[in-house]
Amino acid sequence: MKYLVTGVAGFIGSAVVDRLTDNGHIVVGIDNINDYYDVNLKLARLERIKHANFKLIKIDISDRDIIAKLFEEEQFDCVIHLAAQAGVRYSIENPHAYADSNLIGHLNVLEGCRQTKVKHLIYASSSSVYGLNRKTPFTINDSVDHPVSLYAATKKSNELMAHSYSHLYDIPTTGLRFFTVYGSWGRPDMAPFIFTKKILNGEVIDINNNGDMWRDFTHVNDIVEGIIRIADVIPTRDASWTVEDGSPATSSAPYAIYNIGHGSPINLMEFVQAIENELGIKAEKNFREMQLGDVYQTYADVGDLFEATGYKAQVSVEDGVAEFIGWYREFYGK
Repeated sequence: MKYLVTGVAGFIGSAVVDRLTDNGHIVVGIDNINDYYDVNLKLARLERIKHANFKLIKIDISDRDIIAKLFEEEQFDCVIHLAAQAGVRYSIENPHAYADSNLIGHLNVLEGCRQTKVKHLIYASSSSVYGLNRKTPFTINDSVDHPVSLYAATKKSNELMAHSYSHLYDIPTTGLRFFTVYGSWGRPDMAPFIFTKKILNGEVIDINNNGDMWRDFTHVNDIVEGIIRIADVIPTRDASWTVEDGSPATSSAPYAIYNIGHGSPINLMEFVQAIENELGIKAEKNFREMQLGDVYQTYADVGDLFEATGYKAQVSVEDGVAEFIGWYREFYGK
């Protein structure tokens, strides 16, 4: 099959390309390689995924004409749309970047799929959509009407936009709500990376909400496995579905939403301890209040994804942290 993967210089995108090319698929990857974080890390990821079946094109998904031309020229079978402006806190500082990438860019991808009759669009949503929800575990039937960051609001918008295109144009779309992804080649703006870097440098690490936070940490290998599996599960129309009786994560349209996480959250302090144990260094900690845009807990109910694909996370936190820190030490020579 011929795939388009957006955001291929990113953490998850590069890992997905690696898996698809190993499986013999043809992949076109796009990325604007912006400087939201270290460009050298992005370039190193791209160097790692060089393959005869992979072609990189440097473009921005917010450019309507270029994206339309790409779809017309390449005629993709399947699209895995992972490009987005990421980060909860950065959305407070620079909201327009999220409108350009996460809203306009997502619309451009949907239009490309519509015009060229793509067989399946899989796109990245986020556990952030659960916002003020306090009931755990988070299920795909829960309300996602109260986001606490603009980033989360754009991800919910992505789901709504996808549904409208599935309904109007019969485009099969699947949204995946990712839960706190970590692992080798990870993002420098996320806690595992920040903690590891600061501990190795002898710097103080900030612990939000005085350590009373829970996260459903999910290793990138498990995330990629879920993406690859769900790509083969194409939603179909269901004439019997109704708003009154059906799940909000399904529809009469060819549309689906799934959680993709580990399904077993741990306390933030336990995760920090796993990093300390692996590094052999005790961190100096600054305990502080909950930060703007943060949520207290994430916890994924992945039962629907298991039912659809047999997906079950395999990487423990201890093994995942060891894998990440092994990569970090090698990559940065620490």
